[in-house]
Amino acid sequence: MVPKALCLHAGIRLFFFKFPLKPGLNKKLASLPRMKKKINIITLGCSKNLFDSEQLAAQLAQQYRVEHESRDAAPYVVINTCGFIHDAKEESINTILEYVEAKKRGQVEKLVVTGCLSQRYMDELKREIPEVDAWFGNHHLKEETAFFGLPFREDLLLDRKMATPAHYAYLKISEGCDRSCSFCAIPAIRGRHVSRPMEEIITEAGRLAAKGVKELILIAQDLTYYGLDIYGKRRLGDLLKKLTKVDGIEWIRLHYMYPTGFPEEVIDIMAEEPKIVNYLDMPLQHIDSEILASMRRGISGEKTKALLQRIRRKLPDAALRTTFIVGYPGETEEKFRKLLDFVSEMQFDRVGAFTYSHEENTAAYTLEDNVPEEVKQERLQRLMDLQYDISLRKNQEKIGRRMKVLIDRYDGEKYLGRTQYDSPEVDNEVIICTDKILTPGKFIEAEITGADAYDLWAKPVRG
Repeated sequence: MVPKALCLHAGIRLFFFKFPLKPGLNKKLASLPRMKKKINIITLGCSKNLFDSEQLAAQLAQQYRVEHESRDAAPYVVINTCGFIHDAKEESINTILEYVEAKKRGQVEKLVVTGCLSQRYMDELKREIPEVDAWFGNHHLKEETAFFGLPFREDLLLDRKMATPAHYAYLKISEGCDRSCSFCAIPAIRGRHVSRPMEEIITEAGRLAAKGVKELILIAQDLTYYGLDIYGKRRLGDLLKKLTKVDGIEWIRLHYMYPTGFPEEVIDIMAEEPKIVNYLDMPLQHIDSEILASMRRGISGEKTKALLQRIRRKLPDAALRTTFIVGYPGETEEKFRKLLDFVSEMQFDRVGAFTYSHEENTAAYTLEDNVPEEVKQERLQRLMDLQYDISLRKNQEKIGRRMKVLIDRYDGEKYLGRTQYDSPEVDNEVIICTDKILTPGKFIEAEITGADAYDLWAKPVRG
């Protein structure tokens, strides 16, 4: 008699023969664990979205097999969207439609959308894309968990299922924003600024360190605002001092430092504490004072320069990352050239830039979007060409230096790592070709042997 396939249990194929099963075998088979259904979480946008996805993944992992950005087929898909500017919204919509088509082909059973785009355009999206099974905004973690038939567990909020490599993690210290930048819809999407209690952050940092995390990347809409709402004053400096005492953490990196009201004691702490890397991410957006006033940035071009000069005096070795908007309403060629001169003068280590996006429900939406798109793109290219030359020169100056490098991964031909001056995904990588076996998550000393504008080449000295 030809065996007949009956079922799968824990990867073992069982067959019926003409002989009866042994007594009690059915009971044993019923007690074997069932294969968990898979959920694939697709995260778009910034690292704050990634943090949210990791919290959701921890809740869903109670019953499901959860993967981040998996290329394999999954019956359930959650898309965590970005709704900040036009390009990000377009990417989110295209990703949703891609998975709608997969659902029509029978490759996806349930499609769930969450995050900033659905928070911002919930009603319109529901009407336009009815194939999506459920829509959630930014603060609906309990509802998302319940949709998948699971109880919400508070204890899992501090035990995220990480999407990053095991040796670094993003640590969100606050949510929302109280700033009123004219071009930005984030306060309307994310809500008012809410700081996390310091004790909670320190507890989470300790748990991350226990899992092998070596680098903490602090994120928020504005790190400098930390503590104002719950402690009555800015407490970022106090938080940093406590984080440096967490055993196992070797690097602490600061992202998203707003220049207005910048707590300059943080610079003194950075200079004193070796665990806090010499790296500052401070989005400046522009340097022309009239543009800054229209942007509602709360700081002039002159005060911006003075702040940067003080930072450079106290932290001469610090890498400064910033972001600029080109093509904002009223940006003339003269004002744009002032921005180019500023970038040339300040010699930033890292620069990101994007063209102005005319966003509804922002203060700038009442202004005439009077810089043509082709001019915006041309200015963007000129700015990035200038920064290319600056980045190339700065990198070439590192040739011959010995630097501490954190190994991130091995790609089959070479190792990729970072120095303290580089954040993952957005900055330089150190490329190491060697016969030595290096371990991701470990630090080595490396000698820089070559450079281009965006990467360094190195050889290990010891590791």
